[in-house]
Amino acid sequence: MSEQTATHEPAQRPQPPALRDNRDFRLLWAGAGISFIGSRISVIAYPMLVLAHTGSAGDAGVVAFCANLPYVLQLLAGGVIDRLDRRRLMMACDIGRLAAVGSLVAALLAGHFWLAHVATVAFVESGLTILYRISERAAVRHLVRPEDLSRALSRNEARERAAGLLGQPLGSLLFGLVRWAPFLCTALSNVVSLFTLLVIKREFGAERASKPSGGLKGFFTELRVGLVWAWSQPFVRVLAGLIAGTNMLFAGLSLALQYIVREQGGSDGQVGFTIGLIFALSGVGGTLGALTASWWMRKVSLPAVVIGCNVAWALLMPQVAYVRDTLALGALFAGMGYAGALWNVAAAVYQQKVTPDEMQGRLLSVATLVAYGTVPLGALAGGLLLDHFGATWTVLGLGGAMCLLALTAVASPSVRRLNLS
Repeated sequence: MSEQTATHEPAQRPQPPALRDNRDFRLLWAGAGISFIGSRISVIAYPMLVLAHTGSAGDAGVVAFCANLPYVLQLLAGGVIDRLDRRRLMMACDIGRLAAVGSLVAALLAGHFWLAHVATVAFVESGLTILYRISERAAVRHLVRPEDLSRALSRNEARERAAGLLGQPLGSLLFGLVRWAPFLCTALSNVVSLFTLLVIKREFGAERASKPSGGLKGFFTELRVGLVWAWSQPFVRVLAGLIAGTNMLFAGLSLALQYIVREQGGSDGQVGFTIGLIFALSGVGGTLGALTASWWMRKVSLPAVVIGCNVAWALLMPQVAYVRDTLALGALFAGMGYAGALWNVAAAVYQQKVTPDEMQGRLLSVATLVAYGTVPLGALAGGLLLDHFGATWTVLGLGGAMCLLALTAVASPSVRRLNLS
């Protein structure tokens, strides 16, 4: 199959309505958005709960490890998504998350706290959220017209950026009121998501030409086929390398920012407010980038979007080495967030267009693994560099590496030939 091959829905399936009149897409967009806010609320609340009960950073680290462990297993998740009905799978995820988080709410209301219980709930909720998110992303192109796909994905990216902006401060606020409140809010978000899935009428996937082969052997054979197909696409290989590299660099840059702010002095509250303000401005930039992504993709070519975003990062990142004003730092991070959202939408549109429907889950799981797999390495390397060289030289080093990635994007024949026609 060539790089530009795309699958089409069966001819007898009616065309979805225009995006402004698309009831099913609006329901999925809203339900998934509320679900994502709920998951962001619980993510910030888990370590707060552990620290409040045990006072141990080590215990909080165990729970954080359990919450992140499902990312390592998501290749298997992609295979599951491609073999099952996506809407039913998302509904099962909502029910599973509701049961897991609901059990934690019940325990806390009864005055009980068990570290193993919290770690298990964090693992289950995170794993089911990954399944839900990849299934939802794979379903979008079946709910909208092909000409509306870029706008739909832009709205999805804006929704996820907004969920991050709302979820973490809301989780902190709710925890300050009563310890079980964040988890109750997460459980209620799963109820809302489940309801929206129940009332959506359109199917979430095309009918497969043949049923998937049964047994573990068939399952792992399909995984291998999906990985081989992904690796055979030149742009997918370049895209994977660029995503892995940039996410690793931004993990180091995020740590460097916290180091820079703390070096400037002030109380813990002042430091926290400053860092929170900068990341909030970054989130605003990302939301604006997502909302304008479809406009950019109508005005300029896809190679120009991909190359332009990488060049923008290469220009903005090194400036963090010398800028110390809070609002100026926020402006730099807002610019990088804007480019990041635009890049995410462009990559998502390309992936949706060229990936056969029966491989959507596997390719999305690979993309998510690549996107998040290098983050711990970036944070670890950033910490070591900061200890040995300080903030200025560390950020300049990260900026130099970003310049190399931007040059890779400029020089790549696969990127320059990229088109969706």
